[in-house]
Amino acid sequence: MRRLFLALALVPALAAQDGDLPERLFRSGDRAYAVRAYPEAIETWNQLIQQAPASPFAAQAMMNLARYYADTERRPEAALPLLERIKRDHLGNSLAAEAMLLRGQILGAGARGPEQLKEVLAEYHRVVDLFPGHPSAQQARFELASCYLRLGQWGRALQNGLEAVRLDPEAPAARGALLQAAGTLDLMGDTTGCLRMLQSVRDRYPGSKEAEAARVRIQVLVKARLQKSPLRAQGPWPEGRSKWLKAPTLLAEGADGALYIYQEDLGRASALRDGQLVPAGPAAKAARAMVVTASGQPWLVNGRQGVVKDDAPAQGAPPAPLFQAPTAAALDGWGNLWLADAKVPYLQVAPPEGPPRTVPLAGIVALAPLPTGGMAAASDAQRSLLYLDAQGAAQVSVPYGRDLPAPFKTVVALAADGMGQVAALVEGGFEGVVVWGPDGELLASSTFKALGLVGKFRGLAMDRRGGLILSDRANDQLVRVDQP
Repeated sequence: MRRLFLALALVPALAAQDGDLPERLFRSGDRAYAVRAYPEAIETWNQLIQQAPASPFAAQAMMNLARYYADTERRPEAALPLLERIKRDHLGNSLAAEAMLLRGQILGAGARGPEQLKEVLAEYHRVVDLFPGHPSAQQARFELASCYLRLGQWGRALQNGLEAVRLDPEAPAARGALLQAAGTLDLMGDTTGCLRMLQSVRDRYPGSKEAEAARVRIQVLVKARLQKSPLRAQGPWPEGRSKWLKAPTLLAEGADGALYIYQEDLGRASALRDGQLVPAGPAAKAARAMVVTASGQPWLVNGRQGVVKDDAPAQGAPPAPLFQAPTAAALDGWGNLWLADAKVPYLQVAPPEGPPRTVPLAGIVALAPLPTGGMAAASDAQRSLLYLDAQGAAQVSVPYGRDLPAPFKTVVALAADGMGQVAALVEGGFEGVVVWGPDGELLASSTFKALGLVGKFRGLAMDRRGGLILSDRANDQLVRVDQP
């Protein structure tokens, strides 16, 4: 009888222990993850998900696994089924807000055109509608503003950006949202409103990276748009470094602000960071164009190899006719590669995956990506600088030489900055540097002679402080031109 009593007494204890199993499995996986025993953590959390799928701890395990795949393994596609399952099976859990936010961010990062943003927008709107008081709602508002900005819907971008600030003005997301809203006002043509908002960022968040970015943008806007200060040559750049390169031709700025330089005599690119020149990317002789990916990888384009990404021709390179005499290449804000050959009457836009499409434009000799997701394109056939949208339709056309003392015949190089300003090296008649605003208005211009420059200038980049960097192939150096 005593043994039977003890056995019966153990039943509730065992049941309670079973009830604690999801939590114990979760904590066990958490401890393994903390010491980077990732295989053990993954196995433990998967066991929890299989044995107690309805448990809140299972939802948390799925969220942790999704973050691991997205952030640590850099395999965001592996996170998507887990996030979808949280959204489907645990909608009453606040983790669903985080799941939908992360799912939207992953899908948004992979979007290669406006159509692919529909599902992304839906995810962010679900977060805002279903979890208005959750911290994820503020980030979702910021992401919505970013999406609408990419779509060219300035009003909705501004509305969602300001709402993100209102939800919690002191949160990091608010700083980014306010800075982005200032840029949206600039794209809408409200330079005065943009300056006021930039001043608000600078004054409200002192010491932050957003405040520093706002300060720099204020200086650039005042000099370029309001004062329209004349261009002046600052001499060899970096200061004091002359005849230190090997026939520099192509220039490009990376997402981190590093300057990439293609040296023709070396047949490869190098990255200039903190004054140090470091070889980067593949080798390719006689490259006619260079682009830099978001991850800082330079790609080179020439007539023999096509697009060279990693010391070998890229898979799925565009058809041979385009590369008979390549003249320009650029990556747009969607990650699509735009390619041009002045002898072919079209551009080719190649997504990272899938077939390329063509845009009927003739005589394109230079390209530069615009913050709107489109492209600035110089057409010698039309003798115009064209501001294209993401589909390749011309929104603005600026005739060569408009508002200049004399027209020019061709554009040697184009560059654009994050505020939509476009700069060009031009030759034939007017020979020098020209800068236009996001609406095609002439902001500054000067001939090489007036700048006191003598050389063979082949490449151009715009830095974040409004300066123009020119590659001087004849003198093996870089030269900086600025609006002091």
